[in-house]
Amino acid sequence: MTACAIEGGSAGAAATAEPEAESGTEPDPNGSGAESGPEGYGAEPEPEGSGDPGKPAAAGAPGLPGSAADEDGPKASSAADEDGPEASSAAGGPAAPADHGPLPGDFTLTADGAYAARLTAAPGPPGERAWYPERWTLDGPEPYAVPLPLGQPEEPDAQVAPLADGRVLIRRRMADRQMFSLLYPTGPGTGELLLGAVECAEMTLLPPSPDGRCVYALSAGEHHSSLWLVAGGAFGPEEVARIPGRCSGGAWLDRAGRMLALDRRAPGGGPVKAVAVDLGRGAEVTPLLQIAPGSDDRLLLADADSGLLLIRSDAPGHDRLGWGVLGSCLPVRFPECLRLANVAVTPFAVQPGQMLMPESCAVALRIDGAAGSWVGVWRPAGRRLHQFAAPLGWAPGAGYWSRDGVLRLPYANGATSCGVAMLAAPQDVEPSSVTGRSSDAEGGTQPSAAVSAPAVCKPVPLGQAPLHRAARSD
Repeated sequence: MTACAIEGGSAGAAATAEPEAESGTEPDPNGSGAESGPEGYGAEPEPEGSGDPGKPAAAGAPGLPGSAADEDGPKASSAADEDGPEASSAAGGPAAPADHGPLPGDFTLTADGAYAARLTAAPGPPGERAWYPERWTLDGPEPYAVPLPLGQPEEPDAQVAPLADGRVLIRRRMADRQMFSLLYPTGPGTGELLLGAVECAEMTLLPPSPDGRCVYALSAGEHHSSLWLVAGGAFGPEEVARIPGRCSGGAWLDRAGRMLALDRRAPGGGPVKAVAVDLGRGAEVTPLLQIAPGSDDRLLLADADSGLLLIRSDAPGHDRLGWGVLGSCLPVRFPECLRLANVAVTPFAVQPGQMLMPESCAVALRIDGAAGSWVGVWRPAGRRLHQFAAPLGWAPGAGYWSRDGVLRLPYANGATSCGVAMLAAPQDVEPSSVTGRSSDAEGGTQPSAAVSAPAVCKPVPLGQAPLHRAARSD
């Protein structure tokens, strides 16, 4: 099970696809996209074939900073989609809300998007905040948050993860030990089930298992890394694998919670390569990404339905965001539209339910720049990055997709303690072979009849993509 870049070579050879150029345009000669940032709010920016990011857009919905509503913009809602959220799990890092509320902790969702958990605190001076876990319920008619405080406040470096039954796992560090407990609401109070402790100075929770019952944690050392089952086991925390090398990251490759991908650096040093750990076969470790012999190849996100992989690699010469397909020997692609100047672009959710159609999956991306964080939406087949302003109080990098392509972004601010903004994935318009620009490039307001039907340039199939030059249309 290897997503490698092999084309026209032996089984042991690897090749890297050059960054794909957008149809009808030339790659940026300066090596980067246009500078971007949420300078203004309004309609989505004009389509740019070269991947110029423009400005993110926002809709005038509750909880969102912006002007009039736009069909493609986020819509704030306190109700879930009628079909129920089916999602990819994601975690968002800390970000200070604009209303001077509490600094949110990591916001972690279950694989199906039904529950979320974070560490939060009441407003107050930074050194005097009383931190406590909070569980969000997102699969009902109205999202709501349940505080789970205990007799004393938590430390700010504690980690929480929700389970499918509504309980919340918490990891606390006490000296050189990691303590694990399950928290749950009990009427007006909070119940706690102690699971046990692990003698370890540092440990990080991995994304909750897709089965909803298990949570794993990773302890990385210089020569080996230990994988622990800290929730869902029969006898408390137990070590399930000891992997040579230093591991980081963590992404699930299947719906059963058996195949786990980790980024590993070999004990003797060298590049970082993603590996697959088969928990059903005694934690057997096999290579997952082999793009180039000396490149750092990290797996950021994986979708079990379509096999779509989101990858970060320096195989093109410097770190680039790319995509491939699990189990495929077709080359990894590095889209030019995801190469933005002076910002960091990180995927955090993939649209589920697109069986065997990885190029059709909508991908949500967190974009971080000097002006803050906002949201990007992109499809491999569309080859265009759409950008939108995030809802006020969004925990950057937190969100989940429904099967029908609606992105849900949890947020909390001074006006709303628990809200979900909804963003319908915009449609991608294929560029004209004559102009090289989308038919709505004048601003997106002209009717389709105003432009004559042009010949359409279809994306180059991966199997036909050239390896030593950027793909472009003639």
